[in-house]
Amino acid sequence: MTGLVALYQIISMIVNVFVMLIIIQFVIGLLFAFNVVSPSNQFLMAFYSSINRLLDPILSPIRRIMPDTGAIDFSPIVLILALNAILIVLSAVITG
Repeated sequence: MTGLVALYQIISMIVNVFVMLIIIQFVIGLLFAFNVVSPSNQFLMAFYSSINRLLDPILSPIRRIMPDTGAIDFSPIVLILALNAILIVLSAVITG
């Protein structure tokens, strides 16, 4: 039983890191979109593109399934909700 709890904690930590990366990607994208930070900032652009390369394989299937909503991308919200739902189900399986 303690092995399952440890596995759940590791999965929870990974999910939390992904949620933080999604939020960081969103904030940096807003900073670029509203010209608060110039896209010519090499450090921030490299960081942003690295996060995009990490998250795009996960977000692109969600984007294909969801209807086109124009300029607003709801796939990060769907991913965060799905990851949290997985954590809830795993918690229920371990404690139940």
